Parts: sequence; structure tokens; C-alpha cells
Amino acid sequence: MIIDGHQHFWDPARADYPWMEADELAPIRRAFGPGDLAPLLKANGIDASILVQCRSALEETEEFLRIADATPSVIGVVGWADLTDGALDETLHRLRASPGGDKLVGIRHQVHDESDPDWLLREDVQRGLTAVFARDLAYDLLVRTRELPSAIATAQAFPQARFVLDHAGKPPIADGGSDEWADRIKALAACGNVWCKISGLATEAAWGDWDAERLFPFVQHVATCFGEDRLIFGSDWPVSLLAGSYGEIKGALEACLMKLGPQVREKAFGVNAMAAYRLAVAS
Repeated sequence: MIIDGHQHFWDPARADYPWMEADELAPIRRAFGPGDLAPLLKANGIDASILVQCRSALEETEEFLRIADATPSVIGVVGWADLTDGALDETLHRLRASPGGDKLVGIRHQVHDESDPDWLLREDVQRGLTAVFARDLAYDLLVRTRELPSAIATAQAFPQARFVLDHAGKPPIADGGSDEWADRIKALAACGNVWCKISGLATEAAWGDWDAERLFPFVQHVATCFGEDRLIFGSDWPVSLLAGSYGEIKGALEACLMKLGPQVREKAFGVNAMAAYRLAVAS
């Protein structure tokens, strides 16, 4: 099974997405749903996808689970829930019991938008993560270089939990990269309980001036750090449309992974996502 480990749906006419207000994001400020993605998956040989949180609202998580329940190709949902809520365990229980609840595989929060770089280390947040892991859910780390130290400390604090780093920690590709990002990625990878998504890289580059060759050093670095068993392909569609079509993004990442070996590509396009999110999928 070929899996897109990271994609989104949204509708700005029905909900607010604060991160989408910048002028340069106007091309994607419209509704995207299962009907838009289905032909792209088919055209690119993708069998299934993981639907990932876009806003800090429990209503979105509930909607995504309903979509997953009605959409066979959506085999997992990484939703949002308030980690600081003392009743989080009850919320997660209700989500799991709702239509599509069996497809809830993880929780995510836009940590890189928090003013505090150590937000993950807050006592109430750590208590919330304990509740997430008690439900055997993964936690997606949406962080940049600034927040990587707190992500490292959190992964170390929960050695039996499963973490997934989104977008390879958003390396500053457009600026040529940084040693600080590279060193912190290496330290995070040393925590054996963290997987890394090869996703969102083209949009960290200059949108109109990138190719697989420019992305490859960053893919190579995370592959060296995480190894072939902890890399996950993700399109980051439709955010990725800012930099290229679904096919262009998929083709570039596939070319990068193939340079590292066909087995690296094969695992990143399927089995690693199944392991990270403990997906129970029929062949």
C-alpha cells in the first residue's frame, strides 16, 4: 500500500484559519476536500492518505473523523485536542467512540505558532501528552528549529511514546539551511521513538525556484539521522500547491528517496507510516 502520510482538507468559507491570512497564501485560500484529492491520488499511484489537523478546533477533528468514516482512502486522522484541558482523556474517549473514531491515530498542535519556544515542556501540556499516549495515539511535532530543543526533551521524557516530526522540522531551505537545524535534527533522531515526515520541503524553498537536487541535501540529512525505517512520505497537499503540483512534489521527493536506495523509497511510501501510526489496514 502506497500512503501519503500528510495531507489536509479545509474550507475558509466555513471556518477561520489564522495562518492562512498572509497575501502570498491567497492561491490556496479556498475549499479543498476529498473530491479534489481523489483524482490526484489515482493519477499518482497513491492508495491512501493520513488527514492532518489545520486549526485548533475540536470541531475540525470531529469533522475529519466523519470524513474518514465516509472516505475509504483516508486511513488515519491526526486531529487536534486541547492538551491543556484537564478533561482531555474524556474528550479522547468521546472522539474514539464517534463515527470514524477508529481512524484517530494521532494529535497535533501548531507548536511553532506559540510565543513560548518551550510550550511543549509546560506542566499542563506534558500532562495532556500523557493522556494522548495512554490512548495509544501518536503525537505529531509541528516545530521549527527554535522549538526543536523542547521537542527533543519531550521525546526523551516519553521514551515509550510515538512521535512524528512534521516537515522534517521545517529546515530553512530558502536560506541555504543551517547548522543549528541540522544539529538539532540529529539530536531528535537519537530518540528512537521519533519518525520524520519528508513533507513540506518545497514550500520551505523558494517557491518558484526549487527542484529535487536542491531538496536532496535536506532529505539526505534526515535519512542519515533517522534511518530508512523512520522516514515517511507526505505531500502536504494542498499547502504544497504554492510550490508545485501534487505530481511535481511527489516526483521530487521520490527522486530524492530513490537516490538513497529503492528500499528507502519503498519504506517511506508505506510501511513506515503504518508503523508510526499503528495503522490496521487490509492489504
